[in-house]
Amino acid sequence: MSELPSLNSRRDFLDALLPFSVLALVSIGVVMVASASIAFATDIYGDPWYFLKRHLAFLSIGAMAALLVSQIPLAIWSRLSWPLLLFSCLLLVVVLVPGIGREVNGSRRWLMFAGITIQPAEVAKFCMLVFFASFLTRRSKQLHHWSSFMVPVVILAVVALLLLLQPDFGSVVVLSGTVLAMVFLGGARLPHTFLLVVAAACGLALMALMSPYRLQRLLTFLDPWGDQFASGYQLTQSLIAFGRGEWFGVGLGNSVQKLFYLPEAHTDFIFAILAEEWGMFGGLVVVGLFVMLTCSLLRLVREALAQQKFFAALLAFGMAVQIAGQAFVNMGVASGLLPTKGLTLPFVSSGGSSLIICCALLGLALRVRTELRGPIEGKEETPGLFAQLPIFTRRRVSAGIGGGEVL
Repeated sequence: MSELPSLNSRRDFLDALLPFSVLALVSIGVVMVASASIAFATDIYGDPWYFLKRHLAFLSIGAMAALLVSQIPLAIWSRLSWPLLLFSCLLLVVVLVPGIGREVNGSRRWLMFAGITIQPAEVAKFCMLVFFASFLTRRSKQLHHWSSFMVPVVILAVVALLLLLQPDFGSVVVLSGTVLAMVFLGGARLPHTFLLVVAAACGLALMALMSPYRLQRLLTFLDPWGDQFASGYQLTQSLIAFGRGEWFGVGLGNSVQKLFYLPEAHTDFIFAILAEEWGMFGGLVVVGLFVMLTCSLLRLVREALAQQKFFAALLAFGMAVQIAGQAFVNMGVASGLLPTKGLTLPFVSSGGSSLIICCALLGLALRVRTELRGPIEGKEETPGLFAQLPIFTRRRVSAGIGGGEVL
């Protein structure tokens, strides 16, 4: 009994890491959006705080979305999986209609609704996460057969095609990686998953090579300094920002690259401005916060598996992969590790739809944690391979589903 307070204290500490990491990232985002956008907002809108006000407004909407999502039981989310899939596909189709979808820089990715710009790709990430978590929980045993395995593959292919028509190659990469990881952990056989990954990689590579502007991005990524005043301009300016930051940065607000040198300084390349003003130390702090957030979500996966709540486990795992994957791509692009993609840094970059969806994912994670802390009302169907994952399990006992209950 004397150990109980210490165990509860440890659990409370670990539980606090999830909201702490998100609040820290959101706070950094508010500061960096204000710093990175002040010159651009003054020149374009005559208001140095235009993008900060906009960011705070969307953050308020995101907080309300997180609160709303956290109040809806997971059983209802599971029942809404098909309507959410159809809704996301409808948005992805509508945005392609000329005169309805808003086109910017050759991409048709935005819808205007009640004066608010909505990016259907971000909505699709949330809806697809819920759909596949529910689908894989219900169909896990059938995933060993090709006929059942191809159902999620076809659905993913349709959504990916709609995204590519916008075009939004970055969202396709993040969404495909998330779904493939969920499918594999949901019970798909390793040979099936391997063939699917190879096919997806070959398809993405073929599309990149067949599209002139994507091919140019790849060539620029390999040698940005070879055309530093044209196609390589954005990446070279981002690398200059990293170089100026050195170890501890030039100081908050003292960035030079945000003064019209680096395009999209407050959105896609906000990490470069952060690295310039806060240095390598600040960049590592942000990376550490994303690691903390990802580990907190994976901890929920482990707890859900221990209680055999596999829908909750798939949701938490999908959120971890999606947020970590998007953060990795964004920071990799800014640092020259990956080719340029139009993806925001979760919880940090300025961007209405992305910020709201990230907040909604936080609300969903909090809902998962709330139900895991409650009484176990019943056991769901085991999704095959989940029960065999040593990365999320410490030991087994010869009882429960499939001859062994995960503890």
